[in-house]
Amino acid sequence: MSTQVISETTVHKIAIVGGGAGGITVAAQLLNKNPALDIAIIEPSDKHYYQPAWTLVGGGQYKIEDTARNQKDCIPAGVTWIKDYAVDLDPDNNTVTTKGGQQIRYDYLVLAPGIQINWSLIKGLQESLGKDGVCSNYAYQYAPYTWETIEKFPGGTAIFTYPATPIKCGGAPQKIMYMADDAFRQKGVRDRSNIIYCNASAAIFPIKAYADALMKVVDRKNIDVKPQYNLKEIKADSKEAIFDVTTPEGVQEVAIKYDMIHVTPPMSAPDFIKQSKLASEAGWVNVNKETLQHNVYPNVFSLGDASSLPTSKTAAAIRGQAPVLVQNLLALMAADEIENQYDGYTCCPLITGYGKTMFAEFDYEKKPNPTFPLEPTKERYIMWLVKKYLLPWLYWNRMLKGKPFERGLLKGST
Repeated sequence: MSTQVISETTVHKIAIVGGGAGGITVAAQLLNKNPALDIAIIEPSDKHYYQPAWTLVGGGQYKIEDTARNQKDCIPAGVTWIKDYAVDLDPDNNTVTTKGGQQIRYDYLVLAPGIQINWSLIKGLQESLGKDGVCSNYAYQYAPYTWETIEKFPGGTAIFTYPATPIKCGGAPQKIMYMADDAFRQKGVRDRSNIIYCNASAAIFPIKAYADALMKVVDRKNIDVKPQYNLKEIKADSKEAIFDVTTPEGVQEVAIKYDMIHVTPPMSAPDFIKQSKLASEAGWVNVNKETLQHNVYPNVFSLGDASSLPTSKTAAAIRGQAPVLVQNLLALMAADEIENQYDGYTCCPLITGYGKTMFAEFDYEKKPNPTFPLEPTKERYIMWLVKKYLLPWLYWNRMLKGKPFERGLLKGST
């Protein structure tokens, strides 16, 4: 007996796919400029998460429940919430189809669905995650186990990984490692512990000035950095991590025994983006890096993790992108010239230990672009306080409400 899916069609002036940081911020800013706009947000989740704090959860500095709020309290008043998954994009007919069979017709589309975590691309990871020392801060349900593992660590080999794909918050795999190092020292087990950073990239950070500063941190902490080590399998029974290692002689397979391993999984744009006409060859939403307008379909815009914008995938990036997108979308709707440009600004507060944070700001030129007249590669206690206390408050009370605030510390960085 077959079940027929009955399709319902609704029409909205602006459809936003994604109710995370990008989608909510854009909706709020649009309505602040024109409260009469007809906007729909397509978002399946009941909860909205402040994901930048999951690193602090894993480091024992934040409660996981404090990172979540009800989605209904975050979506701006006046926005229609379509509580469903987007599964198909048809830009030729200005239509989004949901998992439940609903069709949403739009005049303008904003894509902000975030990034897709591909746990299954590492063999054995899904079966082993959350137990026997295998942890990850990249999911709400797993971040608390990271701290449980660190807190109970008796010594041995602790591995921290970075995959061979773009990820959200590129500094996060190191942040938890540096806090673990401090925790091991405080517990008196560091002298019988070996910390290894297995990085699928060649450099520890994409901006040289910050990479140089971070190499001094790992040297000070006696951390073993292994470049071009890409995790491909977890063998939980034997507690082995299997890596593809790129060498001058080619790719070689290397196994390392672990007592704990923090895994940063491979990531990509969501499948429904990759399979659509709106995707670039690499699978991300194909937009102009300055205007955030789609390169083929002019009534489509994108920001945040799913976009093709060549900058770090952080909330700070979204904070810089949203005003540009909003102004350019409103200009298009008014048949005016699209003139506003995003310069690639982003920020990554690099936690280097408890009470120490390096505030890494940069743009498309890939050079330090500090807001304040301070040496940007220096670790500071004040930046730790900003990361731990100020930024979460700004996120919930300013950014998601579409309220303007200045660049840098007040730009909503992750």
